[in-house]
Amino acid sequence: MKFVKDVFGGVVFFGLLASVLPYLTEAAIGSRCAPPIVHPDRDLAGLALLAEPALAATGAGPGRADFDTRWHDGKAELNGYRLTVERYGHPRIGRAVLIYVTEPFSRSKHVKVDDPSKNPADTFDALKLNLVRHFQTGIYDYSTMVSLFTRSSDFVPVKATFTSAEWCGQVYEELNFDGARLAERFFSYFENESSEQTLPAPADGVVEDNLFILLRGLREDFLAPGQKRSVPFLASAFYRRLTHQTLAWSTATIERLSGSEMVRVPAGTFEAWVYVVKPADGREGRFFIEREDPHRVLRWAWAPPPKAATGRPHVLGGTDSGDLTGSSRLQYWKLHDQGDEKYLEALGLQPAVM
Repeated sequence: MKFVKDVFGGVVFFGLLASVLPYLTEAAIGSRCAPPIVHPDRDLAGLALLAEPALAATGAGPGRADFDTRWHDGKAELNGYRLTVERYGHPRIGRAVLIYVTEPFSRSKHVKVDDPSKNPADTFDALKLNLVRHFQTGIYDYSTMVSLFTRSSDFVPVKATFTSAEWCGQVYEELNFDGARLAERFFSYFENESSEQTLPAPADGVVEDNLFILLRGLREDFLAPGQKRSVPFLASAFYRRLTHQTLAWSTATIERLSGSEMVRVPAGTFEAWVYVVKPADGREGRFFIEREDPHRVLRWAWAPPPKAATGRPHVLGGTDSGDLTGSSRLQYWKLHDQGDEKYLEALGLQPAVM
């Protein structure tokens, strides 16, 4: 019996060691911005067993093998967009980038983990979305960024941060999700805007920025064709910032149209699923999702609420749209040398500063 226990213990130890060795390699030689180097045939199964026992026991949902093969290849998916933002009564043309990448994340600290082997039970695999927007308003420009961290097993949000910088000043918002609780910290250059608060986090609630992950169906379809769902809804930090609204849950209906449509964007012509999102604030959003793998967001477009719904003109704006200009999978954190600007061509983008 002792021999059997020793053998079993050895198998478990070396299995877990194999699962975290890619992280140790990256920690030793790679960029701190880089995701761990994970091989499709040696994925995060051991790490998931420690961090998400319930999900590991149930197989963590359909399509796991395909997800791990693509999203644990040591690269990030980069998608460029032609951006239009309504601001101060005019459409403003800019650019946006959606960056998707997996990385180890700390359950207790809510930060990227440098060395998962130090506390594997506290570490889980996260799919991170960085959404960067840049647009001009007259003499000055806006640069905003959303970072959304979700559990890669089910895409439930764990943390979301938002920054906005323009010539008037800066703001920063941080949301931390902890079960049924949502904690917000908000810092602003305006006198009466900075605050901290705690809100409930409904189990079926949808965070607007998470639509860029959920609607892609990376593991399974969010909705079946023709299906509609009503959900608690949290408007994006970008929209709330531009319209100067505080954080609060409302509701929204999300519908997937029964058929598909052909969509023409700068990156080409594609067949797309169409989702229609109608928050209680009166906006209407349409998301066009590539029908074929990898189901990229081809276009998103938000229409403002009617004036009657708000009682005021839409001078501040806040709604936006994006059309895909190009896409690539790259280890972008290594492409910081002179001449690496050439990789922007695949995204349909030019350097921000010429």
